[in-house]
Order: sequence, then structure tokens, then C-alpha cells
Amino acid sequence: MEHASVKYAKGFHVLAGNARSQAASMVIEPGESEGGKDNFHKGSDQWLYVESGSGEAIVNGHVHPLRPGSLVLIAHGEKHEVRNTGEDRMKTLNFYVPPAYGRDGDELPAGKAE
Repeated sequence: MEHASVKYAKGFHVLAGNARSQAASMVIEPGESEGGKDNFHKGSDQWLYVESGSGEAIVNGHVHPLRPGSLVLIAHGEKHEVRNTGEDRMKTLNFYVPPAYGRDGDELPAGKAE
């Protein structure tokens, strides 16, 4: 078993994981974004849950509004960007299956656990 406390610090932070899945927190400041038009995960699906704040997820060119309680599945290979369009920090909890990032936040090769 692995146990972690969810702490929301600016940016992206891996919280916990094993060879099959991973959790991370992400805080996006107002007017900022994470990802981009060419951003995608080679071998991992991403579940994104919005804890607080508001914004939008642009997935394969389609805009999806985000607000507290939103849960979005971004399948591996889907190009995506997450934008904070609100006035407060947007805090998200993210799950990757299989893991997408190393403990240092660097992206892993498709489907390769650390």
C-alpha cells in the first residue's frame, strides 16, 4: 500500500503511484495553462478531477468547460491543454494509467513505469 497526502502547490507534482497507476496534483494560475496543442500522453490515459477553480480542457480541438467537481477522461494519444479561465487558482487531481511521469515530473516513455 502507498499513502500520500494531497497537497496543492503551484505547478505539477507526482504524489504517489506504482507500476500500474499514478496520482499527481496540478495548480494552474489564472490566465495560465498546462499542455498545449501538441501535448499528449503516448501510453497513458489521464483522469482529471477539478477540486477548485474554473477553466477549460481543449481535447483534440474541442473545448470542454471545467468547474469544481468536473471529471474528464483524456485517453492516451489525445492532444490536450488545460486552461485556467477563472479568477482563482485551478486545483486538479490527476490519475494516469499506466504512469506517465517519473517522480521528478519528467515524462516516461509510453507505458514504462519508473
